[in-house]
Amino acid sequence: MINSLEFQTKIKKGKIYIPEKYQQELTEEDEITVILLKQPKKISPTGVIAELTENPISVKNIRKLTREDIYNL
Repeated sequence: MINSLEFQTKIKKGKIYIPEKYQQELTEEDEITVILLKQPKKISPTGVIAELTENPISVKNIRKLTREDIYNL
């Protein structure tokens, strides 16, 4: 019986999936402790501005500002 194990997985619909190779060693009666370590999101090496230029975020009802609007805010 294993005492501890480590694996990477994704959360799908609120569930953490255990790889099949470990499932046989676990039963529904086992009590386990789960520790989550979230991997940081990778940002492009050219920076966040380049990332947003390549993959802009869509915003509903956005109003583009003119130069005059910017200085009159």
